[in-house]
Amino acid sequence: MDDNHPLNAAFIDRQYQLWLKDPRLLGKDWQDYFSRLATKTESGSPFPQMGQEAAVQTLIDRFRETGHRMAHTDPLNPDRQGDPQLVPEAFGLEEADLERLFHPRNFLRREIPLREILAVLRATYCGSIGVEFMHIQQDEERRWLQERMEKSRNRPHFSGNEQIGILRKLLDAVLFERFLHQRFPGQKRFSLEGAEVLIPFLEALVHQAGNGEVREMVFGMAHRGRLNVLANIFGKPLEQIFAEFRDNLEMGVIGDGDVKYHKGFSSDVATPAGPDVHLTMASNPSHLEAVDPVVEGKTRAKQEFFGIGGRDRIMAVLIHGDAAFAGQGIVAETLNLSQLEGYGTGGTLHIVLNNQIGFTTSPRDARSTPYATDVAKMLMAPIFHVNGEDPEAAVHVARLAFDYRHRFGRDVIIEILCFRRHGHNEGDEPYFTQPLMVERIKARPSVEEIYTRRLLETGISDKQSRFLAERTTEELETAFAVEKVRLDSSFQGKWRYVERDYRPLEIRTGVPGERLIRFAEKLAAIPEGFSPHAKVAKLLENRRQAVIEGKGIDWANAESLAFASLVQEGVAIRLSGQDSRRGTFSQRHAVLYDTNHGAHYAPHTALCARGGKFQVFDSMLSEAAILGFEFGYSIESPYGLTIWEAQFGDFCNGAQVIIDQFLVSSQTKWNQLSNLVLFLPHGYEGQGGEHSSARIERFLQLCADNNIQVTYPSTPAQFFHLLRRQIKQPFRRPLIVFTPKSLLRHPACRSTRRELEEGGFQEFLVEGFEPEKTRTLLLCSGKIYFELAAERDRLARQDVTLLRVEQFYPLRTDLLEYEFRLRAGLERIAWVQEEPRNMGAWSFIRPHLEKLSKRQIIYIGRPESATPAVGSHRIHQQEQAYLVESAFSV
Repeated sequence: MDDNHPLNAAFIDRQYQLWLKDPRLLGKDWQDYFSRLATKTESGSPFPQMGQEAAVQTLIDRFRETGHRMAHTDPLNPDRQGDPQLVPEAFGLEEADLERLFHPRNFLRREIPLREILAVLRATYCGSIGVEFMHIQQDEERRWLQERMEKSRNRPHFSGNEQIGILRKLLDAVLFERFLHQRFPGQKRFSLEGAEVLIPFLEALVHQAGNGEVREMVFGMAHRGRLNVLANIFGKPLEQIFAEFRDNLEMGVIGDGDVKYHKGFSSDVATPAGPDVHLTMASNPSHLEAVDPVVEGKTRAKQEFFGIGGRDRIMAVLIHGDAAFAGQGIVAETLNLSQLEGYGTGGTLHIVLNNQIGFTTSPRDARSTPYATDVAKMLMAPIFHVNGEDPEAAVHVARLAFDYRHRFGRDVIIEILCFRRHGHNEGDEPYFTQPLMVERIKARPSVEEIYTRRLLETGISDKQSRFLAERTTEELETAFAVEKVRLDSSFQGKWRYVERDYRPLEIRTGVPGERLIRFAEKLAAIPEGFSPHAKVAKLLENRRQAVIEGKGIDWANAESLAFASLVQEGVAIRLSGQDSRRGTFSQRHAVLYDTNHGAHYAPHTALCARGGKFQVFDSMLSEAAILGFEFGYSIESPYGLTIWEAQFGDFCNGAQVIIDQFLVSSQTKWNQLSNLVLFLPHGYEGQGGEHSSARIERFLQLCADNNIQVTYPSTPAQFFHLLRRQIKQPFRRPLIVFTPKSLLRHPACRSTRRELEEGGFQEFLVEGFEPEKTRTLLLCSGKIYFELAAERDRLARQDVTLLRVEQFYPLRTDLLEYEFRLRAGLERIAWVQEEPRNMGAWSFIRPHLEKLSKRQIIYIGRPESATPAVGSHRIHQQEQAYLVESAFSV
């Protein structure tokens, strides 16, 4: 231990010497400490007990720091060996010192015998609860925790009614699992057996939250124990759960559905001392921790919708498994969101159900740290380790954890050490890989038996226990007798006015010119005393001038005008991503920075009206957690424009789980809509394999049942109308936008003000001469169009028509068919793309084109490749030139 560490006796001695020299050299706490000692010393010279006092103070702080190592938290290993560093002898204290009075700092009393000090410390830190909190850097938080814990010795008194309530929830949990096991043998349910203490823990948490004026709690958890939580905490009708096991739900099942232990649910739950608390369980795929950032985003949106005080009224609760919490990187990403301006939710309660095994993997193979929760120390958050066979300890920690979150607005981690009574699922054989653990588990009585015996010793009658069990069993049997259940699958709450089905619509999204000019003037106005960078000020002025002149409106200007028009119409816009405030390519500048003082200003906020809001955040360097967060935010914001922007399009690779399991499939699995927009920069400019492609082919492969919209707008006006269309449509679908890079400053990629004033987004743009004279039709999308158009003009090829596909999905085949019929004299139809043959849109669009044109379509593009693009800029230019030349070779 470092000599300057406050737990070191030598350090305390040095503090004492400074106090002797001049008390003002020390802080008030140390002054008070040595002053108290002085009043107890008969002689005025050095204190005879100075060494022992320092030793006792070090002993106290050592217990606080490492007492968790001796805590009896593992039900499968109850005989934990003592720590030789936590005995008085390790600090030079003897048997004779046990009755001596000492004067510790920040303890229960100013004067207390060593024997009582040890009793308090052992009960508080080495019982059924182990606590890690001395790593927290804020003194106020550490002292609050130690005072709360040491005062009750982490074992508060529970009344008889409270104990009966705990027993009731244990019986509910245990009997629910037994009933399912008996009535639906062999079916997967991922039971809670071995961890049933979670149910009284969660009930205590909900009740404490209700007492603390929380009105809504958003939960996320994986499959283990999920059905039990839904039944016994959320109050999901047992009849509905049993119908899902029978697989006979009638009415209201939309889409493909999902397995019963992935589905979400919501309900209002009564609390003893306050109004109802609304509980929401987020739907979750088998990717165990993927739901974590989704819950955070959902919670943040609810808090903002609530308004002032939202963080105190709405909170997030995440239930993890031990192997997943330690092993999956998205956990650390989500933890890192907690204190960020754009993503914090005022503290999340993390409950880690430690089964002490991950499928068949033991802890020694699953992590490199002593605890499954060690990753959470990055937050300086308190970590509680609780014995899963001590329900009262669990309930106490639930209350304490909520109170800490409520007071300090920070995350709390609670690890409940328990076990898994069966294998990974009910059909799995755990004996194959963990035979010794299984034998220990078989020898353990159920937790409700353990707790019942304990209550019988305190005077609770066996008759009461039997009555509770009989009542629960009767409820289960009654629900089981219901054969068929109908569900209401209509949209509720904020979504009730949103249409379910997609349909192609011609939506006019133009904005009057005078409004556009007014927006441009307002966006270019700099507040008095604010000094932006000179280049940024010039950029804003150029944008203003382009709108006034009615021409030369570039991509970023059109985007800015679209945002301005929406926020003034009352739309809330949220844009986040890596470098989104400035823009990856220094094109957006949605937030301005004062060069003298560093203050910042977002011009769009001056245009917000009728509830409109503009928020743009630079995210941390994560794709999965941020996209998950924004998805969660979007499902609570049906009338808002929620956007996630990738730094480069291919960075969405890092969020593929969120895309696959949530974005494109949530509607068909969970009847859950999203309006989320993805900006994915795409285009081949010779920047290599990692900065060229947004993987168009992958998104098109995920298209079915009109689940998403996939677009590649090629002009600023098209982008303007597309953003506005996303809000004006009566239905909601995720929108994928492949955005430009070099086109941001391409002189040909400009729009006029009139193009923003009139019409709306067009799924196809056709540019050519007289249709009857067209002999070659080149179909393409995005940036390659500008190179083809330049080459056609250079060659004066009036027989060539260029057709840009601006929306790939849902594909308007009716409009395409019309274009083909209009050009009956076509001799050659080709699809041109920059991407390799096995990438891009070719594989998706080819069968559609050949069916509609009734002929074979020529492919013009790069050959198949294992990487999207070459690393050599020289070779890239050669390929690009050959590609364009090939398009006009006939």
